[in-house]
Amino acid sequence: MWWLRITIYTLFVLSGQSAAMLLGRLYYNKGGKSKWVATLVQVAGFPILIPYYCISLPESPTTSSIQRNQPCALVLALIYASFGVFLAADSMMYSIGLSYLSVSTFALICASQLTFNAFFSFLLNSQKFTPFIINSLVLLTISSTLLVSQTNSTNPNGESNKTYEVGLLCTVGASAGYGLTLSLTQLSFQKVLKRETFTVVLEMIIYQSLVATCATLVGLFASGDWKGLKREMEDFELGKFLYVSTLIWAAIAWQIFTIGTVGLIHEVSSLFSNVISALGLPVIPVLAVIFFHDEMDGVKVIAMVLAIWGFISYFYQHYLDDSESKAENRDVKEISMLPLLKEVIDEQDGFKKIYLKVPLSTEENVQTYEH
Repeated sequence: MWWLRITIYTLFVLSGQSAAMLLGRLYYNKGGKSKWVATLVQVAGFPILIPYYCISLPESPTTSSIQRNQPCALVLALIYASFGVFLAADSMMYSIGLSYLSVSTFALICASQLTFNAFFSFLLNSQKFTPFIINSLVLLTISSTLLVSQTNSTNPNGESNKTYEVGLLCTVGASAGYGLTLSLTQLSFQKVLKRETFTVVLEMIIYQSLVATCATLVGLFASGDWKGLKREMEDFELGKFLYVSTLIWAAIAWQIFTIGTVGLIHEVSSLFSNVISALGLPVIPVLAVIFFHDEMDGVKVIAMVLAIWGFISYFYQHYLDDSESKAENRDVKEISMLPLLKEVIDEQDGFKKIYLKVPLSTEENVQTYEH
C-alpha cells in the first residue's frame, strides 16, 4: 500500500505540474496578462478537496487521541497562516517569472529549487546523502541545465533588460522559497502535527490554500488589476468560454500537483517530493512539442534521459532503504522474543534434547530440538 500511495502521488505531481504549466503558457500566449489571476489559479482550486475531506474525517476520534496528537488551535492557525502567505508570495514570483522568461529559461531556473531544497533538508530535516541520492541530484540538475541551450541570447517576447532581470530574480527567489517551504512542511509534519493520516495532508492543503487565496484576492483588488479582467476576457484569442475554462482547469491541475507534493512529503521526504517535481521539468518541453508544436532536438532528448536516470537512481535508494528497514524490523522482532524463551536441557541415551518454552500455561508452546 505504501508503494501504491507513492505511485499515485508521483502521477499527481507529474500530471498536475505538466498540465498547470502548459495551461499557464496557453493563458499568456493567447492574450492573458494579469499576474494576479495567474497567481490566483495556483492556489484557489482547493474547494474541490472539501467534499473528500469531509468524507475522510474520522467518525469518532477519542479525546485522549486528539489531545495527544493534535497541537492547540493557535499553533495550527499560525502554521497555516504562515504557509498560506508564503505560498501566495511564492506563486506570485512564479507568475512573474513565467510571464517574462522563455519556457526553457524558466524550467532551468526552477531546477535550482532542487539544490535549495537539498540544502534546507540537510539543515532542517537531517537529510542523509548517499551516493545514489547525490547521483540523482547531479543528473536531475544537469538535465534541467541542458535546457539553457534552448534560450535565445536576446530577451524573449521583446521584454526590456529590466523586466527580463526581474523575471530572473523572481524565479530564483520563488525556487528558493519553494525549496524552503517543502522542508518546513516536512518539519511541521514531524515536530508539530505528528499524525500519520491523509486527513492531515488535506488539512494542510486546504487551510494554507484558503489563506493564500485570500491574500491574492486582496492584492488583486488593492492593485486595481481586477478592472481590466473584462477587457482581457474579451480580447482572449480563444474566446470567453475557453478563457474561463483555461483558468478553471489550471486551478484544478495546480491542486492535483499540490496533493501529490504534500502527499510525497508526508510519505517520504521533502527532497523526494522535489526530485519527482524536477523529473517533470524536462517532460514539459516534450508536451510543448505536441500541443504548441515547439521544436524537439537532441538536447531535450538527452535532458529527458538524464532526468529518468536520476529518478531511477533516487527511487532505487528508497528501495534499498525499504528493504533494510524490513530486515531491521524482522531482526528486532526475533530479538524481542528471546526473553520469552526458556531453555531446558535434558540428556538421555547419548542424545541432547533442548526444550524452548514460551512461558505460557499450556504444553502446546513447547518446541523440541534434537542435536
